Amino acid sequence: MSQEGRELAVAQKITPCLWFDGKAEEAMNFYVSVFPNSKVLSVERYGEAGPGEPGSVITASFSLDGQEFVALNGGPEFQFTEAISFVIDCKSQEEVDELWEKLTDGGQPGPCGWLKDKFGVSWQVVPSALVELLRNEDRERANRVMEAMLKMTKIDIAELQRAYEGG
Repeated sequence: MSQEGRELAVAQKITPCLWFDGKAEEAMNFYVSVFPNSKVLSVERYGEAGPGEPGSVITASFSLDGQEFVALNGGPEFQFTEAISFVIDCKSQEEVDELWEKLTDGGQPGPCGWLKDKFGVSWQVVPSALVELLRNEDRERANRVMEAMLKMTKIDIAELQRAYEGG
C-alpha cells in the first residue's frame, strides 16, 4: 500500500496491534461478531516471497465500534498477559451479560469484571454505573460499592446499587 493510501486507511493516531500465533483472522472475525458496529477493514496475506506460507494472513485490520485494531500473525514467541487489557464501557446489565457470555465462551472469567477470551486477550467488562457509584462524593457509599465489586466475577449493577444504598 502506498504511504498516501496508508494515511487514508488509518483513521486514528494510535492503533492497538494484537500478536497471534496463526489465529489473527479467526480472532478478528470473532471480535467483529461480538461487538456491534464493527467491521473487517482489510486482510493482508503473504505472497510467494514469504516469509510465511503463501496466502496465509500476516495482518488483519478491523474496527470494533469505531476503535481500530490490527491483528498480526507473529508466531509463538509472545503471549497475551493481563498487563494489557481492553475496558468495555457498558450502559446496562443486559450489555454486561451479553458481552460477558460471548467473551468468556472458550475463555476464562476473572475477578472484578475481568476475563480472558479464548485467544488469551484480557477484557474488563465495566458498567458505567460502577464508575458513577465509585465517584460519588459520599466516600462511605463509594467504599461499600468497592467492597461489593471486589467480591464479584461478572459485575452485577443491582448488587452494586444495593451496596450503595447500604443494603
